[in-house]
Amino acid sequence: MEKKELTKQFLAAVFFLTGIFLVILFVFTIGSDKGFSQPKFQIRVLFNNVGGLTEGAPALLSGVNVGNVASIDFLERDVKGKKVQVTINILTKYRKQLEKATQYTIKTEGILGEKLVEIYSLEGQQPADFNQFIIGEEPIDVGDLAIKFSDAAQAFTKTAEELNKVDIVELTDVMVDSSRALLITAEGLNDIMDELQQITRKSKRMFDRLEQQIIEGSLFKVF
Repeated sequence: MEKKELTKQFLAAVFFLTGIFLVILFVFTIGSDKGFSQPKFQIRVLFNNVGGLTEGAPALLSGVNVGNVASIDFLERDVKGKKVQVTINILTKYRKQLEKATQYTIKTEGILGEKLVEIYSLEGQQPADFNQFIIGEEPIDVGDLAIKFSDAAQAFTKTAEELNKVDIVELTDVMVDSSRALLITAEGLNDIMDELQQITRKSKRMFDRLEQQIIEGSLFKVF
């Protein structure tokens, strides 16, 4: 009886230890995939509005997950007009890629509207200095965008209403009169051009005769 109890206890202990080992192995594997156990460095990006970004949100460079948001804090005083500091943990193995000129913005992704930090590479600018604050690009405010579309729609509607008030027949008459006036002007210009051409031809003939008389020496001869 005692042997059976000892066997049960032994098996229970084995299963318990095995479970703990599997949990540790699972956590270690997931942590390695997520970069929990890999060396990191931090960068500080400043925004006016983080648009609902939360700690733990991923940071992507060209679609590759290179880190995550460590903290979001208000600054004691504004820096270059920005008042919110987003500290991002970046995997050290991607440092070389991020040392190039980069731009940081907050992006919405997925059906649920998950917020993340999107990093873009820039050309022709100074490399990033991680010892200084990095100025981020403000996320697009959907509310402001909707207001702008609404204002544009109202302006378009008002323009359409104003156009409807225009007397089309009267506008057509004005355009016809304008066309006639332009035609008369064009005809007048053609007449002027014809007269100028005639004057030019006559002048040329006269100068040709004078030149011929000068050559013959008969310009001043009376007889």
